[in-house]
Amino acid sequence: MRVFITGSAGFVGANLCSVLSRSGKFKIVGADDFNDYYDVRLKRARTKFLTPDVTHHELDISDADALADLVRQIQPDVVIHLAAQAGVRHSFVKPMNYARANLSGHVSVLEAVRRAGSVRRFIYASSSSVYSGVTQLPFTETTKLGTPKSLYAASKIADEILTDTYSNLFGLDAIGLRFFTVYGPWGRPDMAYWSFAESILSGREIKLFNFGDVRRDFTYIDDITRAIENMVDEVSDGAPEPQHRLYNIGNHSPEPVRRLISILEGFFQTEANVSLAPLPPGDMVETYACVDRLRADYGFAPETTLEDGLTKFVTWFDEWRKGEKYKV
Repeated sequence: MRVFITGSAGFVGANLCSVLSRSGKFKIVGADDFNDYYDVRLKRARTKFLTPDVTHHELDISDADALADLVRQIQPDVVIHLAAQAGVRHSFVKPMNYARANLSGHVSVLEAVRRAGSVRRFIYASSSSVYSGVTQLPFTETTKLGTPKSLYAASKIADEILTDTYSNLFGLDAIGLRFFTVYGPWGRPDMAYWSFAESILSGREIKLFNFGDVRRDFTYIDDITRAIENMVDEVSDGAPEPQHRLYNIGNHSPEPVRRLISILEGFFQTEANVSLAPLPPGDMVETYACVDRLRADYGFAPETTLEDGLTKFVTWFDEWRKGEKYKV
């Protein structure tokens, strides 16, 4: 079965490419524009060390014609759309990047999918940020979304609405995944766990927002990719009934960010230099995923504790910092 993955050099994308290609059940083709939102060397290293058996095309998904040509050539059975401009705070600085990648890019992918004629399932990345205007916890997929607190959140809500429209108009079977703070080896340097690790080791100050009262539903990367693999496997069993479904994909266990720092301090045997600061615009005080729907439909059960996940991250991170093993 042929699977096409956008954002194939990204954190989730590269890990998913690796899992699916190792299974031996799928032929994987990826696309990524290798932009410089964070260190491009990390993206190149993922394609070299995580996904050597995957064909990666360097392509901007907002180039609708080029994308449509590629998808038409591949004729994939499943398209997994993970390419996006990430980052809540960055959306206040570079809003047009979000309009191009998350809005125009998303429509480009939807158009390429519907015109290819081969796609039996479309899976795409949404975000826990869509709940930024919601106060009731835990977050459930049936909760009415409030006014989003960031341009990033607004773009992800728009993606869900656009996909719902395409599903209804064109009979597209689609699954939207609301990711909750994904972490682990080969992760993103702009995420808290990575930046905190660097700050502890270098002695730089860590700003703990909302004066220390912040909680996140940290979700380990392997729990994420295992759930998506089940969704891809399902297509092998027969053509699904076209519908659009949304799933929270989180650990169902919000953790204080202070605890994240404490665990990292223990690993590095170094005390963090922490200062307290107010909550920045767009940030959420707490994220907490209800995963009942994903558990019922796909048997999802997160298996990785924060301590175990961070142990694996720190082991990899030490090798990455030394720079010898992962040279590109």
